[in-house]
Amino acid sequence: MKPIAILLLLLTSFARAEVTLVRVIKSENKMLLMDGQGIVNTYRVTFGASPKGHKSEEGDEKTPEGRYILNHKKEDFSYYRAMHISCPNAQDKAQALQRGVSPIGFIMVHGQRNGLGWLAALAQRINWTDGCIALSNDEKDEFMALVPTGTPIEISW
Repeated sequence: MKPIAILLLLLTSFARAEVTLVRVIKSENKMLLMDGQGIVNTYRVTFGASPKGHKSEEGDEKTPEGRYILNHKKEDFSYYRAMHISCPNAQDKAQALQRGVSPIGFIMVHGQRNGLGWLAALAQRINWTDGCIALSNDEKDEFMALVPTGTPIEISW
C-alpha cells in the first residue's frame, strides 16, 4: 500500500465510528462494514467455488451462513492478513455430529494468496476459495484497520 493511501486510511479511520457489524451477502458477492449509523464501507468479495447454501462439512467449498464472531487476527497465514471467523458454532457442530461428518472449521476473511496479490483484479471476479471470504490486499489492509477483533459477522445468501 502506498504511503499516501495509508495516511488517508488513517485519517478516515479516526473520523469514522468503530465498525460494529460485518454483513456479507453471498448472492451479491458483497461485504458491508457497518457502524451504529450505517454503512462505513462496501467491498466486492469472493467465496468458495460452490457458494450457494450453508457450509455443512469440511471440503464442500461453501462459505458458512449465520452469525459468527471475527475472533482473532492471523498475520502468519498462507493468505494475506487473515481474520478468523468463529466457526463452527454449536449448531454447526451438532449438525456435523448428527450427519457423521467433520464439522466446518478454519474459515477466514483474508486477502490474496501470499505472493499473488497482483492477480486480485482477476481473482476477485471468480469464487476461488475453499470457503473463506477473500478481498484484495489493499481492501484487506483497510478491513484490518477498521474492524476490531470481537466484531460480529453475519453471512447470508
